[in-house]
Amino acid sequence: MKKLKNYMFLTIVCAILSVQTAFATRLLVPGGQVIGLEVQDGTLSVAGFDEQMGQNAKNCGLQLGDRILRIDGKAVSSPGDVQSLLHISDGQVELSVLRGKEEKTLTFQPSITSEGPKLGVYLRQGVTGVGTVTWYDPATQQFGALGHGVNTPDGKLVKMTRGNVYTASVLSVKQGRSGAPGQLMSTVTGASPIGTVFKNTVQGVFGSATLSPGAEALPAGGKGVAHTGKATIRSTVNGTQTAEYEIEILKIYKNADENGRNMLLKVTDPTLLDATGGIVQGMSGSPIIQDGKLIGAVTHVLVNDPTTGYGIFIENMLDAAA
Repeated sequence: MKKLKNYMFLTIVCAILSVQTAFATRLLVPGGQVIGLEVQDGTLSVAGFDEQMGQNAKNCGLQLGDRILRIDGKAVSSPGDVQSLLHISDGQVELSVLRGKEEKTLTFQPSITSEGPKLGVYLRQGVTGVGTVTWYDPATQQFGALGHGVNTPDGKLVKMTRGNVYTASVLSVKQGRSGAPGQLMSTVTGASPIGTVFKNTVQGVFGSATLSPGAEALPAGGKGVAHTGKATIRSTVNGTQTAEYEIEILKIYKNADENGRNMLLKVTDPTLLDATGGIVQGMSGSPIIQDGKLIGAVTHVLVNDPTTGYGIFIENMLDAAA
């Protein structure tokens, strides 16, 4: 029995060494470009009102952010469901919506058009936004982004059913200040998806897309590679122009695997500080490069000090993507 246990131990050690070797030789293109993300979860929310047909929706009491649950008692989960139920209605419909935590019932008169009855609102499926790509594998077209998950307004991870990827661009920057996090003011620039999202996790969003590699592939560095000292990040803070900026890694937290706070970092690059004030919303996912290796991604900013924030190990993102 003792010999059998020793054999099993040696087998496990060999397997672990093989995984570490494979990880150390993986080459990935560091990202930094912004992309539009649409993470669908089977929910429909009011995102806006049509200028011509939106008055009826406003008059019935529909508000921005209302989640449409049912039409005439029948559940809806897509714009197609809404259109189908409006077509078979006899005029007025009963809308069941969720506003905050309260369900409300509204009586609504659709706008009649040549294409049939319309709600007169723009619907958002799930959660949409713009984020930064961390890594891209041209061989498989797979990518990882954000370094954290896409959450609902109440902070819970979106349980996605499907997702899409779009081209995007940074329009302007709201600079970060102590007590007031900044933000990249970005927009989706493409009408058609360039890829899909297949995973939304605490460690990042993962999918497959046709992206333009803007840098040379680098080896991925494991948890033991990252160290305090100088490093760089790649980010887009103007249009679609991705650039590399200097940072300082202040501290390593090797055991904090779940919350994206594996590294404490500080922006030192004067150009980035002038442009953004440090780390701002929308920069999450910016790849961290140190000693010629891709070691992680920016994930959070300290509210009281926008020059300082946290990063996740690239190894944790790759584990979540697998």
